[in-house]
Amino acid sequence: MNSTVRRTAFTVVYGVLLTVTACSPPRSSHVVIGAKNFTEQVVLGELLAQEIEAAGGGPVERRFWLAGSYLCQQALVSGRIDGYVEYTGTALTAILKQPLDRDAARVDATVSKLYEERYKVRVGPGLGFEDTFAMVVRGDDARRLGLRAISDVVGKAEISRLGVGYEFAERPDGLRGLSAAYGLHFSGEPRTMELGLLYRALAARQVDIVAGNSTDGAIKALDFVALVDDRHYFPPYEAVPLVREDSLRKWPQIGVAMLRLAGKVTADEMRGMNLAVEAQHRDVGDVVREFRARKGL
Repeated sequence: MNSTVRRTAFTVVYGVLLTVTACSPPRSSHVVIGAKNFTEQVVLGELLAQEIEAAGGGPVERRFWLAGSYLCQQALVSGRIDGYVEYTGTALTAILKQPLDRDAARVDATVSKLYEERYKVRVGPGLGFEDTFAMVVRGDDARRLGLRAISDVVGKAEISRLGVGYEFAERPDGLRGLSAAYGLHFSGEPRTMELGLLYRALAARQVDIVAGNSTDGAIKALDFVALVDDRHYFPPYEAVPLVREDSLRKWPQIGVAMLRLAGKVTADEMRGMNLAVEAQHRDVGDVVREFRARKGL
């Protein structure tokens, strides 16, 4: 190979390497924790971040208010974040594209296995609570119409306008399957909106029922009622940290933090923290620090 050809070949290879490097996401020199775009996720992200810092993992960068599960998943597998808290039912159906399964132990095993095999991501121990989807109505409507369970809504003309988040409208464990399981029919198309707007719309009587989350602080604060899933449609939604395996090797303090947090958060405690941030407008960092202090963390 003459010198001109060698120079040309080198230039081509060098250009390809530059292109590959440019397309690779930059990895931070410190831990980056993500969270989805609603209050509970930000609280859980802050909880995980503070515990990593307390374990000696250095300053943690917070990348919160990411659009939803799909964006968090992409950020995780690309290395733009090192971890975030997900819910097992969401992971099973929306991310891993597995069929609905209502057996909690089997869901845990499937989710852990597939995240390891497909993405080299560790599923940490559960934080201690589930945040399942909840169909929520106004308290006065529930008392007036005798609404206790989702089945009670069927045939009630007064509960005709539905509001849902964007993900719930599309995901396999969401609206389509729920409607089929219960025989639900609403007037017109459901109103889709950001999760943070659902309860405002319900309080303002713009909708009659919304697909919220069972640990939302607004349910208690605004005198709403979460209807019982009497046909057991929703799979388990245990809150679990997801962390990249290479991040755990680089920062073993993340693993220490996950073990410290295992089983520490009850559903009622989660509702209380959500309420403090949403209704009382308290700083999320302060709310989490107080919770950790009460738990001796």
